[in-house]
Amino acid sequence: MNNTHRKTLAAVYADPVSGTLEWAAIERRLLATGARLIEGRGSRVRFEKDGEVVTFHRAHPAKEAKRYQVRAARDFLERIGVTP
Repeated sequence: MNNTHRKTLAAVYADPVSGTLEWAAIERRLLATGARLIEGRGSRVRFEKDGEVVTFHRAHPAKEAKRYQVRAARDFLERIGVTP
């Protein structure tokens, strides 16, 4: 895990939940854990690792992830055993 991934992980676990975290950074962090990216229709993406699955809509037109997306990413990371 590189320094950028560590910073993103800390931002995902920060409380209160950040509304300024870029979606692309979260996506890169999920991929760095070894999660498999499954493209859906439109902006839908799914990440799967060790039988755990989470589904998102990529943030658009803004680059920032919504707070509920950050919370869902945090929950997924906890389920696959990734903590700061």
